[in-house]
Amino acid sequence: MKYNRTKNGIRNMIWGILNKFVNLLVPFFIRTILIKSLGKEYTGVTGLFTSILTVLNLAELGFSSAIVFNMYKPIAEDDDETVCALMSFYRKVYHIIGAFVLVCGLALIPFLKYFCKDGYPEDINIYVLYIIFLLNSAVSYFLFAYRSCILNAYQREDVISKLNIVLKLIMYVAQIFTLIVLRDCYAYVILTLMNTVATNLLSAYLSKKYYPQYSCKGNIKKEKKANIIQNIKGLMIGKVCLVSRNALDNIFVSTFLGSVMVTIYGNYYYIMNAVTGMMTVFMTSLSAGVGNSIATEPVEKNYKDMNMLVFIYAWVSGLALSCMFCLYQPFMMNWMKEEEMLLPLVDVILFCAYFYSMTMGDVRSLYATSAGLFWENRVYVIAETVTNLVLNYVLAKMYGIHGIIIATLLSILFINFVWGSAVLFKHYFKKYNVMVFYGRHLLYFTIAIIGTIASYAVTRLIPNKGWLSLIPMLSVCVIVPNIIFLLFYCRRDEFKVACAFIKRKFMKKE
Repeated sequence: MKYNRTKNGIRNMIWGILNKFVNLLVPFFIRTILIKSLGKEYTGVTGLFTSILTVLNLAELGFSSAIVFNMYKPIAEDDDETVCALMSFYRKVYHIIGAFVLVCGLALIPFLKYFCKDGYPEDINIYVLYIIFLLNSAVSYFLFAYRSCILNAYQREDVISKLNIVLKLIMYVAQIFTLIVLRDCYAYVILTLMNTVATNLLSAYLSKKYYPQYSCKGNIKKEKKANIIQNIKGLMIGKVCLVSRNALDNIFVSTFLGSVMVTIYGNYYYIMNAVTGMMTVFMTSLSAGVGNSIATEPVEKNYKDMNMLVFIYAWVSGLALSCMFCLYQPFMMNWMKEEEMLLPLVDVILFCAYFYSMTMGDVRSLYATSAGLFWENRVYVIAETVTNLVLNYVLAKMYGIHGIIIATLLSILFINFVWGSAVLFKHYFKKYNVMVFYGRHLLYFTIAIIGTIASYAVTRLIPNKGWLSLIPMLSVCVIVPNIIFLLFYCRRDEFKVACAFIKRKFMKKE
């Protein structure tokens, strides 16, 4: 089966961005209300429980992605029997994972008081509160979460996004009412549990409605099961390393520079992470389409498609880079209101380089995942984590906050991007030269820097007199780089291919 990958990708992107906005902005206001209505102690306890259960949920890392990857080919070939068998296997493993999370979570109950060294509010029972958190974490594994893999494999993440937006907004409104009027921490947390239950039940219903031909039955072959398990191992290594990359920075900032610098660093990282999250929506919306293309199209076509996506993504990343560099400090000044809460310009430059280095590997990572190179990637992701750990320790002692950002930047650029790209070309794009791929990225990065510098020169002429000043600055950061990109790219083949693709797919009336 071939489905409209472009149409699905655009739809997923639009709803994914809306979903991301809801999940970034509204929780920020709710967190503020939580602190003011119930106090910092409540926020600390809920944050602690969330962290504990995040660690327990590492047991799932990689499994759902591996299952979805293995569905691309049978879906493309209309092999319903294999898809049903994969779903059955998915359900069995998810029940095991759910039982593991539940048992381990319950086993931690006697030790909760030791985690709360600074104490906790006397008017709450932390054990009851923790059990609600635990149920919220474990319930998905038992309530049809496995059916969402069908929606993902068919590139219908927009269905999940729409459902999340509606249910999350209902939950957020109820939580705000609970915090302001009732001031009840239990009710606040129970609403999260109710949202999780509703999301799983409705996702399963919609999955069954759109794709009724699939149900949990049959068994997958031993060879296929062994391959899935191997892919899961590779995915788990990669995702654990990704989680540790972000955690390591905060640990070293706290260890060497103190809690105040953690807050300052965290503010800058939050902004970068928000922009990265928006970029990730673009990749997520294309994931199933690329997976379907790899299952049904020759390598030559996929190579051309990847180059086109790299060009489009580099254009968007260049605009984001310009906006970040020019608006970082004005935004922080309007938000924090204190010079002491700002990092120096050199760190803004490093954060922007950090951001761009991550985006350079996004399209490549998408194709590596869709090609099933989970196990082949294990060595470089472990090397990235070890390199980041060592460089963080050495450079943090030598250069402080600059060194910590540089450590992560170097590990992403030379291990994740350079080595990771070499793995993709070695195992999938075998007859193509990876050096050409590196050369393209170097060109795009150079032109992005030119656009950013030009934008910065213009925005420096605009005085920062409050939030409204950011509007003309943002306009400059969008207009100036686009003009520069057009001047540099208008005669290049990749620009013509991208324009033809957009005109053919995005503007065609169907």
